[in-house]
Parts: sequence; C-alpha cells; structure tokens
Amino acid sequence: MQWMPAQRCVVVGVDGSPNSLAALRRAADEARRRHARLDVVRVLPPGPGTGPLRTFREWLRLRALVARRVGRSQHLTTRLLIAYGDPGRVLAERAAHGELLVIGARAHSEHGDPFGGATVPAVRHGARCEITICADHRASLGGDPG
Repeated sequence: MQWMPAQRCVVVGVDGSPNSLAALRRAADEARRRHARLDVVRVLPPGPGTGPLRTFREWLRLRALVARRVGRSQHLTTRLLIAYGDPGRVLAERAAHGELLVIGARAHSEHGDPFGGATVPAVRHGARCEITICADHRASLGGDPG
C-alpha cells in the first residue's frame, strides 16, 4: 500500500480591491516558495442571479485578474474558485486543508476596527491554518495599486 501526501496549497481571497491584490501577490510568492498549489477564491454574496452564468462571468474576471498578476510559470499550479456566502466563513472552509490563508484587509474601518470589516475576525476564528493579513499601503498614499 502506498501513501501519498495531500497536495500542499496556499489559499488567497481576492475581491479586486488593492488590499486583496496585495494578498494575491504575497500568496503567489508563498506558494512558489513552498512548492504549493495556489487556490484563488472569489467569494460573492448569495442571492438572486446566483447561477451558472454569473459564476462563469466571475470566473472569467478572476482569471483575467490573476493572469496579470501571477507569473506564467505558476498558471498550471493555480486553481480559481468562485464561492457564494459569508467571506470569512467561506475562506476559512476553503483553507481547511491549506498551509496558509492570505487575505487583504483595510488599515481601518468605519467602525474603528484596525483590521477593517468582519472578514478578518471570522477567518481568525474559523481557519485552522496559518493566516497572513496584507494591506496595500500604496493605495492609502494615493499610489498605483497595480
């Protein structure tokens, strides 16, 4: 009987914001360094219009975004996933067997939370792997995030 280890993976949540793009860059670097697959997850709110056509359109948008930011040598080891639900819960679930979960977060939210929003606390509570939180500081200085 032969035992094969599960494939190593780094999971990143991407919504197109400057901070999520900073997370994508960091996750791609980590996946390359760890010789792991890169799982790029786009989480959308459920509701009307949640169907195969919307999922396909979002997947195409995600593919274009990732193609511009992830090196060609990593394209064969990159998996794009579209999911519906609460971002914190979905990302924690997707990272259940991952080595690392990378997410972007605003420096400050309108509610005074230094991690911004509800995603970071939900991920910190639910994820079983290492978590890295990224911010694109160029965006806060008015620089080019891309």
